[in-house]
Amino acid sequence: MKKIFTVVAILFLLMLMLMLFVSKSNNINDKLVIKFSTWGSQSEISFLLPLIKEFEQNNPDIKIELVHIPQNYFQKLHMLFASNLAPDVIFINNYYIPKYADTNLLEDLTQYIKTDDFFPEAIECFTFENKIYAIPRDVSNLVVYYNKSLFDKYNVPYPSKNWTINDFINISKQFKNKSNGKIFGMSYETDFFYVMPFLFSNGASILSDDGSIITIDKNALNTINLYSNLAYKYHYAPQKSDSASRTMAQMFLQQKIAMHISGRWLVPKYRAEADFDWDITNFPKGSKGSIVNIDASGYAMSKNSKHKKEALRFINFISSEYALSKLTQNGLIVPACKNVAYSEVFLDKKQPPVQAVVFLDTIKTGKPTPVNANYQRITDKLNLTFEPVFLGAKNAFNIKLKQ
Repeated sequence: MKKIFTVVAILFLLMLMLMLFVSKSNNINDKLVIKFSTWGSQSEISFLLPLIKEFEQNNPDIKIELVHIPQNYFQKLHMLFASNLAPDVIFINNYYIPKYADTNLLEDLTQYIKTDDFFPEAIECFTFENKIYAIPRDVSNLVVYYNKSLFDKYNVPYPSKNWTINDFINISKQFKNKSNGKIFGMSYETDFFYVMPFLFSNGASILSDDGSIITIDKNALNTINLYSNLAYKYHYAPQKSDSASRTMAQMFLQQKIAMHISGRWLVPKYRAEADFDWDITNFPKGSKGSIVNIDASGYAMSKNSKHKKEALRFINFISSEYALSKLTQNGLIVPACKNVAYSEVFLDKKQPPVQAVVFLDTIKTGKPTPVNANYQRITDKLNLTFEPVFLGAKNAFNIKLKQ
């Protein structure tokens, strides 16, 4: 009898401990968890974490679980959606908005955004069938970085605001001649992303307005050949054998390239590593002006989120002027919020690029990338098909392309 009583007592104590543990666990988990996915380097995450902590302090009922996916972000995000494990808040770019919105995976955020606060081009990037599916964080576009020290050394005039593609080519020719071929005038990338400004500025295009149909005409083929010739006919830009395993950014830092076509994302790297004077200028004008492709990144919400009110609270904070000012400080982004973009935080002339306003001027003359649900597949096909042209092995007019 005593033994039975002992067993019962032990079971009672175990049950009591379990109840206390569950109670304690519930207390720990009183906070509602919002999952937030993003890509980005450790440097980017280091700017994000203090903001998450600050949000949690001001919203003690919410815990933000950061889902950091530094590589193959969208591939892994697809798997999370397919497994019904999608994060509540999703950092996304305009390339994937049509795909996710068309399959009803994202919440319509139109009623929650003050569109006047943002550049209209950023809003357009996240609009699909007249609905806005993400609150913009940044605008992405292409400018021309140039090494002022090399321009001074070889006595080449700096690019002017009204320069043309012909001027761009002539400046590159001067560097080739004056350096005896030691310095390339311009960068060269074998991806349509970097060819788009040449196409748009010359009134050519490779896609229909909605990005759903390949529309390559004679003008586009001539422009593609012109781009290829810069490296493989005139050698004003590095061929594949010249760059080897080096990126264009590495060659620019090594002062092997005088001008580099790229985006804002390189500013932190150049600020930290460049041991020469540099600045930026707008992409040169073609027959239709200076027109570069405009993209954007921002914050979306999963349609199936069970905590939409709390997720929206976090989105409103992380896309606010305050948060965007913090995220702008490291030089990585062009803020989509106009007030932050035109503030001293972004236009700080105490550090390069002195002409940071060029990023903002470029938005006004740029063109949002025409995307649709199949955009990635179409551009992958174009890059693969025209790779021989970008590598100097074929003329664009000899390429056979099927829809």
